[in-house]
Amino acid sequence: MESWVSLLLFLFCHLTSQAHEARSSTPVLEYLSENFINNVVQDPRTGRIYLGAVNTIYQLGPSLQMEARAETGPKEDARTCTPPASACQDTKPMPNLNKLLLVHPSNGSLIVCGSRYRGICSLLNLTNVEQQLYYSDSKGERTYVASIEDNVNVVAVMSSYSKDGQNFSVFLVGKGYGTLDSTKLISTRILQDFREWVVFESIIEASTVQTTPFAPKYLHDFRHAFKEDGFVYFLFSRTLDGTDNKNLTFVSRLCEEDHHYYSHTELQLNCGPNNRYNKVQAAFVASPGKELARVMTESSSYGNVVSWSKVLFMVASPDDDDSDSALCMYPLSSINERLVDIISACYSDSGKIGGYPAVHIPYTTKTEEFCTSNIGKELLKNFTCGADFLPSPLASKPRFALKANAVLTMSSLLTAVAVAVENDHTIAFLGNNKGEVFKVHLTEQPYVYSKMPGHTVGEKVNKNLFFDLLQSNLYITTEKKITKVPVQTCLQKKDCQSCVELKDPYCGWCVLEGRCTRRSECRRAEEKNGWLWSPKQQCVKIVSFFPANLSCKNTEKVKINIPSLPTIGPSDRLHCIIQSFQSEGTMSESSQVSCNLPNPSHIPQTPEDQDFVAVAIRIFVNETVELAMKEFKFYNCAATVRKSENTPCMSCVSSQWGCQWNVHDHTCSDMDNTVGEHIIKHRQGAKCPHFENPDPVLIPVGYKTRISFEGINLDLYQRHTFTIGTDLMRNVEEDVNFEEGPFYTFSGFVFSYDKSPETNVLFYVKDKESGKKMDSILNVTLYNCSMGREDCSLCKNADPKYRCVWCAKQKACVYEKLCSTQGLENPYEIECPAPQISYIIPHFGPLKGGISITIRGSNLGIHKEDIKSITVVGAPCKHQEEKYSVSTSVVCEIGPGDPENLWGPVEVELKGGKRGTSLLHFTYRNPIPDAVKPAKGPKAGGTLITITGKFLDTGSREDVQVTIGGVECTVEQFGPVITCRTGEYRADKVPSDPLTVTMKYGKSTTTSIPSAFQFMENPTILDHEPKGSFVCGGRNILVTGSGFDLIQTAVMKVQGDNVTAFEFAHEKNDTALQFRSPTLNDSLNQHFKTYIQLDNWKRELKPFDYHPDPTFHELTKKVITEASIIIVTGRGFSKAMTAKEAQAFVGDVLCVVNTLQDEKLFLDPPSTTPRARSRRHRRDTRPELLDLMIKFGKGEWVVGSVQYEQKNDLSLYIIIPAVIVPMLLIIAISVYCYRRKSQQAEREYEKVKHQLENLEESVRDRCKKEFTDLMIEMEDHTNDLSEGRIPFLDYKTYTDRVFFLPSKDGANDVMITGRLDIPEARRAVVTQALNQFSNLLNSKTFLINFIRTLERSHDFNARAKVYFASLLTVALHGKLEYYTDIMRTLLLELMNDYVNSKNPKLMLRRSETVVERMLCNWMSICLYQFLKDSAGEPLYKLFRAIKHQIEKGPVDARLKKAKYTLNDTGLLGDDVEYSVLTLQVLVHGEGPDVTPVKVLNCDTISQVKEKIIEQVYRNLPYSLRPKVDSVTLEWRPGSTGQILSDLDLTSQKEGRWKRVNTLAHYNVRDNATLVLSRVVHTQQNYDQNQENHEERNALLEDDKVFHLVRPTDELDEIKSKRGSIKDKSMTKAITEIYLTRLLSVKGTLQQFVDDFFRGVLCSVAVVPPAVKYFFDFLDEQALKHNVDEETIHIWKTNSLPLRFWVNILKNPHFIFDVHVSEMVDASLSVIAQTFMDACTKSEHKLSRDSPSNKLLYAKEISTYKKMVDDYYKGVRKMVPVSDQDMNTHLAEVSRSHTDRLNTQVALHQLYQYASKYYDGIIASLDEDPAAQSKQLTLRLQQIAAALENKVTDL
Repeated sequence: MESWVSLLLFLFCHLTSQAHEARSSTPVLEYLSENFINNVVQDPRTGRIYLGAVNTIYQLGPSLQMEARAETGPKEDARTCTPPASACQDTKPMPNLNKLLLVHPSNGSLIVCGSRYRGICSLLNLTNVEQQLYYSDSKGERTYVASIEDNVNVVAVMSSYSKDGQNFSVFLVGKGYGTLDSTKLISTRILQDFREWVVFESIIEASTVQTTPFAPKYLHDFRHAFKEDGFVYFLFSRTLDGTDNKNLTFVSRLCEEDHHYYSHTELQLNCGPNNRYNKVQAAFVASPGKELARVMTESSSYGNVVSWSKVLFMVASPDDDDSDSALCMYPLSSINERLVDIISACYSDSGKIGGYPAVHIPYTTKTEEFCTSNIGKELLKNFTCGADFLPSPLASKPRFALKANAVLTMSSLLTAVAVAVENDHTIAFLGNNKGEVFKVHLTEQPYVYSKMPGHTVGEKVNKNLFFDLLQSNLYITTEKKITKVPVQTCLQKKDCQSCVELKDPYCGWCVLEGRCTRRSECRRAEEKNGWLWSPKQQCVKIVSFFPANLSCKNTEKVKINIPSLPTIGPSDRLHCIIQSFQSEGTMSESSQVSCNLPNPSHIPQTPEDQDFVAVAIRIFVNETVELAMKEFKFYNCAATVRKSENTPCMSCVSSQWGCQWNVHDHTCSDMDNTVGEHIIKHRQGAKCPHFENPDPVLIPVGYKTRISFEGINLDLYQRHTFTIGTDLMRNVEEDVNFEEGPFYTFSGFVFSYDKSPETNVLFYVKDKESGKKMDSILNVTLYNCSMGREDCSLCKNADPKYRCVWCAKQKACVYEKLCSTQGLENPYEIECPAPQISYIIPHFGPLKGGISITIRGSNLGIHKEDIKSITVVGAPCKHQEEKYSVSTSVVCEIGPGDPENLWGPVEVELKGGKRGTSLLHFTYRNPIPDAVKPAKGPKAGGTLITITGKFLDTGSREDVQVTIGGVECTVEQFGPVITCRTGEYRADKVPSDPLTVTMKYGKSTTTSIPSAFQFMENPTILDHEPKGSFVCGGRNILVTGSGFDLIQTAVMKVQGDNVTAFEFAHEKNDTALQFRSPTLNDSLNQHFKTYIQLDNWKRELKPFDYHPDPTFHELTKKVITEASIIIVTGRGFSKAMTAKEAQAFVGDVLCVVNTLQDEKLFLDPPSTTPRARSRRHRRDTRPELLDLMIKFGKGEWVVGSVQYEQKNDLSLYIIIPAVIVPMLLIIAISVYCYRRKSQQAEREYEKVKHQLENLEESVRDRCKKEFTDLMIEMEDHTNDLSEGRIPFLDYKTYTDRVFFLPSKDGANDVMITGRLDIPEARRAVVTQALNQFSNLLNSKTFLINFIRTLERSHDFNARAKVYFASLLTVALHGKLEYYTDIMRTLLLELMNDYVNSKNPKLMLRRSETVVERMLCNWMSICLYQFLKDSAGEPLYKLFRAIKHQIEKGPVDARLKKAKYTLNDTGLLGDDVEYSVLTLQVLVHGEGPDVTPVKVLNCDTISQVKEKIIEQVYRNLPYSLRPKVDSVTLEWRPGSTGQILSDLDLTSQKEGRWKRVNTLAHYNVRDNATLVLSRVVHTQQNYDQNQENHEERNALLEDDKVFHLVRPTDELDEIKSKRGSIKDKSMTKAITEIYLTRLLSVKGTLQQFVDDFFRGVLCSVAVVPPAVKYFFDFLDEQALKHNVDEETIHIWKTNSLPLRFWVNILKNPHFIFDVHVSEMVDASLSVIAQTFMDACTKSEHKLSRDSPSNKLLYAKEISTYKKMVDDYYKGVRKMVPVSDQDMNTHLAEVSRSHTDRLNTQVALHQLYQYASKYYDGIIASLDEDPAAQSKQLTLRLQQIAAALENKVTDL
């Protein structure tokens, strides 16, 4: 029986101890989700946890064990689908993100809203989520609650709603804007069917917070919702007014009983200095606790805060910095007070506080006064929740935002906050984007005291951070995991010191229980000092003992003073433990405990190196609980003498223990009552017998010197003898001789010492009788003359007190009495030998001198004044006295060398005439640098340049200074070749001119290499991929940009708080750098920045993130075959790795990584049989186990061992022959038949091939020749271009031509001439009226009505629309942002029209509407600068090349056909004979210089004039050159001159036809001289100069005129009679032969065409912001309307290439000041058609019947199509252009150019349309409420009255 009882007791004790241990180390509970977790909530009644994850709802118990799960996706859905899904088309499985999770405890349901089916919701059973209580997808838009957009946040809070005496449960929802969502910003949703209401219906249809147009602009991001004291609050960030993208944090408040949202008021919350932390991330509402409330109240920043009130704790961050965030606090009382101030100001004080506007109405465009009510202050309480006649919603102006200081800032992005109160103290738990949760004690100076344990590093903490029902644990949710972590770990600390070091407000030391606990867990915590709070950093401590210490020979009772001792009750037992001794403790008085000490025999021995032993005294209560401990010192007087054995008495009596010295027995003992002269008491050291005052104190080495000293207090040592010694006497002791009185002597000792010039020697003295040491303070200095005095001069420089002399016989410095001169001479008078020079530095110097040389040797004088002179190669060298070193070193500065004597010794002369001459010779020579490499470097510097040449190592490194054009170059290596590193080049001009490298040697010599180095632009970094790495590093990072060829050293650096890592680039070219990401051995708990350093140029790489290394699970499948797929599982794979980069090895064979997901790797099996990587494995006789290793960069992980099995291949040996042999037979028969059939065809083919080859060879030769000629002759034009001579039109002329030149009046259009016929008397009135009309046009309401009215009119045709749009563009040019807004609005309407009722692909194809022409004009405006900067040059070169190519061959002036052209209809169909002439042209009245001009002898005179004008005036733009009809051309072959003209009396006639005169007609020869003269002429209009002059003359004649070829359809009658049918057919056939010329011209111009296409379609270079902005707009709308990719491509093509580029390409005179002839225009049209074909998606099926123009570029079309596709893709990948950036760009265009445009004329012309359609416009305005409110009708009538000078019916 007893044994059973014992066993039960043992088990009980064991279980109790286990339970205690379990509590002290509570395990961290966690649950891993398969999917990404969006939301998490807790049931406040049961403590259950619900996870809203992608496609799943998890129900977990309070300990995170899974109870149930409900699958919510994927669902068959489409973005534009309106549920039910069965009615939708083009659906596909789509993931269902959880957008809202809300517990509805009163009826036991869980509200779940997802991202599918327009965000509809369902109700699940709280006790089992697998049971769906309600779901309906057929109730329509009114039940759409959440959002389908991934990035739109939704928050909600439960509330109640009463109607008709019934109360309903509802929930209020706050939701950001999603393009296809419900438009309600805030909505109230019912949870039951009631009358016409259905579950989830929005039952309040209210004000502005539920309207569409403004939501997208404000970018609402809801973060929290809560209710308090009858109010519902929403916390969110948004932009201020939609004009910029800067977020601001707002809290909005609604009355819970407000059924109309009249009370919706928003208050801006500012966090941190200047609202640095402007975007809210998460929030928590809690009571502040007593201490924090006190701190907040005392700070005076928060008003009066009480502990039971509520405070909003908010974490926020800046918009653009994820590495910075803060915690701010806002008492709800302060929020409510400020909201009341805002509401009161609007209702009673015209919206002002203190005279400043404080209120505005958000989400509206109203500008008029709205706070017009004037309710008395006493009545305001009646309107707390607003009213229908009062303005709403309201918002604070930024000036009246509620400001709060940042309580705590963190260098990471805080994403979650939870707050708890413990013992009146407040603790905040802050989660960040790296998975860390910090514990913060919120006090006067808040501090982070700990981090929560867990393994979620690298994953963002979900904003739903909350406690369990007992507030003992915190639930932390990250991306795929929820963890339950105790809020404190007090019990883990086992002693008071470690407990208080936690500084944890939850913890304290429970003194009488000896545990670290929460206060509530300590039974006697309420007693004084019973529980010591951790942050106070205080433990029970022994302050002092009485007595403070005791002798180890004498023990007694000691009193222990413990001020912080807790109350010891009668039942508490105290005892003291000292080593193994235990005694009972008694309370002697308050806070004092008395204990007995152990006997001396129990006290430990005194340690060798000290005179006391410290023993710990521990105080225990109730046997096991230690209260306090402190060391008590037991001293040992006998041990005090160990401290200084040479002075034992003094050491004894001066010790802290109060010891005494007994002279008789030479001992130190405890103080007692013994008295007598032999007893020396404590602190009577002066009475100790001792020896002192040695004489002399300086003792030379090697000479025995007698020393005398005094003996003090030696009365008791009469007749005693003493010995003296020291360590340096090598254990020899000498007798001490007594002289008289107190004096003693010692005969001395021959000391030897050579370690330093001198050392201290301490003598000891012993009593000879006892052998005991007496007190001795005999200190002397032993010195050695020869140490450090190697020559005579150094010896003589020694301090006279040492009495050192130079002994000539010994050739050494010795003590004077050690030098034997046999009395011949006084050693002090010996002269030192002549100086000796052993070394000179440097050996070479420049001829002009100016450098310092150092002369080393011996006996170079004693003082600097001893140096009389120094010569170098016979020339004086200036002594630099401040650098003189006695005897050993002299420094001097050399002067200019003698050109006749450049080589020689160095000589030093001392005072007294002694000289020293060097054996080494010094050489004068000048350095001759000749080359610098490299010749270029970045302006940031850091380039290591190498200078080569002759004699560069002249002087020393310190003498050389290198500069490059004034920029310092730091010398790094000095020698025959010099290297230096460039500094930063700060001048503005980059690239710099070639700069001179200047080398300065010393003060006087400068040599240089002219034009040797050039500073270039710093490299540019455009992008980098990938944008992250694991901490193991080694990932290949590709950095792209330009200018890298200049860089010598490229480094990727990573810097953290206390870690730096770097890697050099392993691959480099001009546009790309490749690095391996650096390895970080440190943890990720700090913020890292990554930089690229290129020589001296440094840039941060953003974004670039380091992620924690992935984790791998043990491999489950251990056997693999060649057909199996290997699956590796783990976490975090995809954060910084792709399948392409990852590597895997089975044994020694590489496996292909097929697929890489975040948690899985799929590997293909090895392609060959693998073997073990290590030899150890290969010796294993068992089946071979192979390591499966995964390699990510430098990180390697062995995830398990596998066995590789091969399949049995026997069956293949049977299958292969059975299949292959018959196949081979069939193939052989087929080949034989095919060969027979094809031989005949091959012979035919050979014939055709031969003909084609001949033709191809002919065309190729011609192309090559023509291209070579063109490139040579275009060189002059290229030079012109490089000198900036492209004749760009100014902005006004450009816009005039683009907008108005195609109009019916052409160049005479009033918008181009700018002339209005307005009488002078009415000019002021009209101007004023036009300004008013301009203001009216700036009303969007008016302008939209104006345009719609015109477009509805049947007589407003396409030409009128184009002209009207151009007028509008000029009129609104001053406000291009507004113009763009109008254009967007109209385009949106146009898109809706085309998408809903027409073919979307036809949109923007033609200018059928005003907005389409507006778009064309907008593109023209925005791309003008791009034309000038980039695309204009290749276009101009193409135009010049075409013009030059056409003019180098015959051009028929009558038929407008040319030999060289791209257009088959403009091809000259005859082979005209011609020759090239070079004319020498003299311009009359412009000097004797002649200009050579190349022409053709078949050119008409007008053509010759054109070519002469082109060449003579090539530096002038076309508009400033003389015109053909304003000049005459005179040829002077002899004494008389002849005027040349197209038609004159000498013109040849052929029947009724007259031939135009050519140079051949006049027989003008090569090198003939012609004179060009001007004639008086009238200025021709632009369009009159389009046609050639000779054609106009020809039209005046009766006869028909031709130039080179007569038209084929007008042959002479005579010729017609001669077999006309045959001739006609011959002519037709022959014409086709000349089509090969098209190929020739095409080949010649190909390079220029390609350059143009590249210039326009290159997204790698600069893409105009307007293109990116508009293309993004099209993409956005296409997404919204669910438009396919082909249609988007067509829209982009119609808006840019076809609408702008084709127009400019066909009309170069729109952008350049040039003349475009019909022949050039025809060729440009072919290229324009090619450009259009390249932009289409449809395939071009060509045949022999296709037009020649299409066939010409058929081969290149595919290349150009790809360029177009790549361009569109490149633009899409670019960084978006924000509305703000675009508006800034447009505003700059407006500012730069508007003043020069004919704005007033445009307004006048626009008004003509207003006048014409006046009645329709008035009717349209009258029907528009917005127009009525702005009185737009009245304003138009007033303008009409002023402009038309008539009275209207106003």
